[in-house]
Order: sequence, then structure tokens, then C-alpha cells
Amino acid sequence: MHIAILTFEGFNELDSIIALGILNRVKRPDWRVSLACPAPRVRSMNGVVLEAQASLSEARSADAVIVGSGRLTRDVVADAGLMAQLRFDPERQLLGAQCSGTLVLAKLGLLDGAPACTDLTTKPWVQEAGVDVVDQPFFAKGNIATAGGCLSSQYLAAWVIARLESVDAAVEAMHYVAPVGEKEIYVERAMRNIAPYLQPSLVAV
Repeated sequence: MHIAILTFEGFNELDSIIALGILNRVKRPDWRVSLACPAPRVRSMNGVVLEAQASLSEARSADAVIVGSGRLTRDVVADAGLMAQLRFDPERQLLGAQCSGTLVLAKLGLLDGAPACTDLTTKPWVQEAGVDVVDQPFFAKGNIATAGGCLSSQYLAAWVIARLESVDAAVEAMHYVAPVGEKEIYVERAMRNIAPYLQPSLVAV
């Protein structure tokens, strides 16, 4: 099971790294989470340099893909060569996007008329792409989910775990990372946000 987090130059650390940390709470031999980048190294919006763990080509064959955000996302969607490498299939992959990552999915034509979440800065650009932006932290339709606001990356991660592993595993991962003394509150809020977008059979687990 491979989950790829697309991480571009100028990436937002909170999007890519929080998701990476939560997703890696699942401990099973075939569970792999990687930062997939268009170059061997990428620099964040705050100057943090990361080495790619996977290529964009590997992301195309992943079981799930999360598109992270960053300050250069409009440059990403304007780069025809780069966008041509982002060929994903929601029929066989879970696809998620965080903040300006939603703009990438919109430009790829993958939102299919569904409303989406994004951050306040990116909102007008996503709307210009013909997508209805909803005022909530998380929304999913079928195999595609979007989240708005840096810390909503936890909801994307929990949704992916619930879909690919189990709801119990998502609860366990969120409980581990939640602040001491507030764990029950954090877990309940996270699961409340994603539960409407899970199959009833999963929520009943």
C-alpha cells in the first residue's frame, strides 16, 4: 500500500509533514508513505530542504495521492510539462488535496463538478477554475477529498487511513498525535469531520 504526498518547490511544511507523520502511524509491512517530488530536492516556503522519497511517476501508481500546497502552486498549474506528469485515476486511487493543492486537482479536471475545500488565499483561484468552494475544513465525494486550512491535513490523513486500513486505525493514529489532556476531544472532532464521507459499513467498525 503506497500513499504519495505530492510536495513541490515552495511547499507548506504543515501540509506535507503532518500528513506524513500521521499516515506513518499505521504499522504494517506493506504500508509505505512517501514525499513525491518533481526534483531530487525541494525547498519549503520557509527554507526547509527535503529530499524526495518518490518520483511523480511512482505517485501515478500509488494507492492514494495527497496533493500538498505551497506558495508556488500557481506556477505548478501553469507548467504544462509538470501538469502532464500528474496523471491520476480516481477509479483506482484515493485522491486528496490540501489548500492550494485543490487548485491542482481543479486544473486537472478531477473534481468533476463537486464542491471542494481550500484555504482563503486560494479560494478565488479555485472558484475561477469553476469549482464551488465550501466553507468547511473537509469534504469528500467518492475517492476524492479536499481540505482547507493547514491543520486540516490531519483530516485528510485520517480519511486515507480509514479508507485504506480501518476506522479503528484512523482513531488510533489521531489519538497518538493529539495533545495530552485533549485526546478525546481531538479524536472526536477529526472523526466527526470525516465520518459523513465514509461508507456506513466503515463507520460501524
